Amino acid sequence: MSLIIFPAIDLKGGQVVRLAEGDMARATVYGDDPAHQAMLFAEQGAAHLHVVDLDGAFAGASVNGEAVKAIVRRFPGHVQLGGGIRTRASIESWFDLGVSRVVIGTAALENPELVREAARDFPGGIVVAVDARDGMVATRGWADVSRVEVIDLARRFEDAGVAALLFTDVGRDGLLRGANIEATVDLARAVHIPVIASGGVKGLADIHILALHVRDGVEGVITGRALYDGRLDLAAALSVAAAA
Repeated sequence: MSLIIFPAIDLKGGQVVRLAEGDMARATVYGDDPAHQAMLFAEQGAAHLHVVDLDGAFAGASVNGEAVKAIVRRFPGHVQLGGGIRTRASIESWFDLGVSRVVIGTAALENPELVREAARDFPGGIVVAVDARDGMVATRGWADVSRVEVIDLARRFEDAGVAALLFTDVGRDGLLRGANIEATVDLARAVHIPVIASGGVKGLADIHILALHVRDGVEGVITGRALYDGRLDLAAALSVAAAA
């Protein structure tokens, strides 16, 4: 099995953006046609896509729903969606619309039974986001920091049947400082759930090193700004992941 590369499309006000450290005031706009961006990634070989409704993450409900629907209609691969998904109804609605995986963050901390029920009813479809600020779980669009350690939250879902854990080092996200590979691999080794790395990817070196840890439980990596800024070529990243 090779490392899965998830190009990221973050949505704010219907536009494709990237934030720095999750700060909505530090958004860089990269386009106003999210579905077109999804098609560009597909043309470069992407079979998976990571989409986040940033406005929804703060609102606690879908805000950029129309943009997400357009992406799902046009992208031929698998779409993984997060951002404000906190109810059973919203989980079901996204699966009905063709989303392959739903990412649950805030609700995983506040309503773990929702995650357990969804993982049972939608096998392989639920991803738990464990977003970290200095090792502690961040919620509500990363605006709040809990007193729960990342590893403790992850272990709560060991027997829940979730598809993966999405680990983001918030302090590196959007800053091109390099992925927190050590923390990602440590988490993957500590639990029996596949882990997806996110935050700070800056180039092929990150992809190569993470690909070497697939056997440790690292399933994939999300990359955004490095792609948009031209520091990482998607086709090359896919090739490196496959070769490793």
